[in-house]
Amino acid sequence: MNKNQIWFVLSILIIVVAVACAQSRREAVDKTPASSNAAAPQGSSQSSCTPLETRSPNAPEQKPTFPGQTRACGVKSNVDFEVTVLAKGLSNPWAVEPLPNGDFLITEKPGRMRVVTAKGEVGQPIGGLLPVGSGGVSAVSGQGGLPPITARGQGGLLDVALSPDFKRDRTIFWSFSEQREGGSGTSVARGVLTEDLRNLEQVRVIFRAMPTYNNGLHFGSRLAFGPDGKLYITLGERFDRTTTRPQAQHLNSHLGKIIRINPDGSVPNDNPFAKQSGALPEIWTLGHRNVQAAAFDEQGRLWTVEHGAQGGDELNLIEKGKNYGWPLVTFGEEYSGDPIAGAVTAREGYVNPIYYWDPVIAPSGAQFYTGSAFPAWRGSLFVGALREQRLVRLVIKDNRVVGEEHLLAECGHRIRDVRQGPDGALYIVTDETNGELWKITPKR
Repeated sequence: MNKNQIWFVLSILIIVVAVACAQSRREAVDKTPASSNAAAPQGSSQSSCTPLETRSPNAPEQKPTFPGQTRACGVKSNVDFEVTVLAKGLSNPWAVEPLPNGDFLITEKPGRMRVVTAKGEVGQPIGGLLPVGSGGVSAVSGQGGLPPITARGQGGLLDVALSPDFKRDRTIFWSFSEQREGGSGTSVARGVLTEDLRNLEQVRVIFRAMPTYNNGLHFGSRLAFGPDGKLYITLGERFDRTTTRPQAQHLNSHLGKIIRINPDGSVPNDNPFAKQSGALPEIWTLGHRNVQAAAFDEQGRLWTVEHGAQGGDELNLIEKGKNYGWPLVTFGEEYSGDPIAGAVTAREGYVNPIYYWDPVIAPSGAQFYTGSAFPAWRGSLFVGALREQRLVRLVIKDNRVVGEEHLLAECGHRIRDVRQGPDGALYIVTDETNGELWKITPKR
């Protein structure tokens, strides 16, 4: 069988898989289902609606602090779409970043970064040079040429983001759990992607979350460039109940924070704690548990979606210098079923989540849709769900969630990341040892 015949067979297989996971036509406008005479649950944003979530919460004693904070009305949209599997055989992909030419950067948690072409061709791991030590001596290091990565538990090679000026400078940024003396920690590096998409040059680490800790949990981390040109980094609090969890409230620790830095790693002068004695100047906000989803909306505002404990996944609107509560203010409970010690659901001086899920969806990856391919989705926030194995669409009006739709549940895959491409399509990676890259387009 020659090369052309092989690609023809693969194309047919991709179409067959896409049909199996295709979504049926949906109603013309966002609205509550016909059964909307049902009584609204506590927290519903409307006096009568049918929420998508009807199971018992993990923490039934926890009550929303305002109407609509949880269990929003189920909505349906005027979207008839199809899912095409562009690539298979990816090893626990963590992020997909569309490139201007239609290709994609994919990170794999074990420590490899690859390019997948627009046609679905999976490239070899990208190689690169790592400056070792302060002297700048270069040496090949890590898997695929990246800095040393500890792929343990939730750690590994995590997010990737293009420079705002990528077309000119070809610079990319990535986060990873870095092996260090005494443990590991979330770090961010930058490098220049060569024209042939095969190597990284001028690689250097520009941020290291401190302190280092020896486990494989709660690294975060998403990277997002704001309209101000600054790089925002989401970090977890490393999970340990007594040692690291309290540090989400400590300004001398990066754990449980959102960080804001310049692209070269320096600290912006207008960061809220830059001039505060005893505080780490990179900190933008505090009081987070484990943020694996972050996206800017069309107004330039940063939203994050955060893993709660057992119950209490949160959608937050991020504002400079604010405290988002963890572990003092939270919904949900310990995995043991015990209450979070000393926690309440609302407290003066702490920011309430815009929305929360209980039971949890295990959120990862987020994208505000701004394209023209799906007019009915414009302005919606899409969130990947690992535990619930679906794509969650949120309708947000006046900083409140007024509708929730679940898509792709029939596909049965852990959705790790969702991104919008230059063509207006949505691209998804699934978190599995045989992970996939999906393309969502209007049905023809």
